[in-house]
Amino acid sequence: MDKVDKGLMKKLVNGDIADDDVTEMRRMEKKDHERFWTYLGVLQESVSWNEKILMRLNDHLYIVAKGNDRIVKCDCGHELGDYRTNWKLSCDLRVRETQEQVDEVYYPAAAAPDAAWMEIREYFCPGCVAQLAVEVVPPGYPMIFEALPDLDRFYREYMNRPLSDESPEWFQNKTVESVAKIK
Repeated sequence: MDKVDKGLMKKLVNGDIADDDVTEMRRMEKKDHERFWTYLGVLQESVSWNEKILMRLNDHLYIVAKGNDRIVKCDCGHELGDYRTNWKLSCDLRVRETQEQVDEVYYPAAAAPDAAWMEIREYFCPGCVAQLAVEVVPPGYPMIFEALPDLDRFYREYMNRPLSDESPEWFQNKTVESVAKIK
């Protein structure tokens, strides 16, 4: 296999790829240069909105180009704001802070974290209620900003296709500024 075609990529993204195809892909000497673009094309076809996907963050979230902005968007279409701001601030949040609440999601109970030391935070999309992330952290610990990719560098240096709006202003964490605006 020299190249991963669109049909095979679609099976890979959907999780229904055959074991033999996975084995063959793993044996490829080099990834074909077009694989990332094929992947983005498959992702773009899987959503109902038209904004250009720049990068996938997880099973439901994407960084997309919207006008002159780069935002985080759920596959349902709900927008979670500037990608440089922790998208979790725009989510519905459920915190499991008692041992009884923690034990509801851990089996066996012996595997559950001690609620005196840890809490479970579950982040949900306000649009479709998909679970977007889970954190198991000490109470009072700040929300974890999982990823702030340097998209300009990635597209310029690794993909050899610079983004048209490239600027050093993009690669900055804007979470603190966003939180300061909350009243």
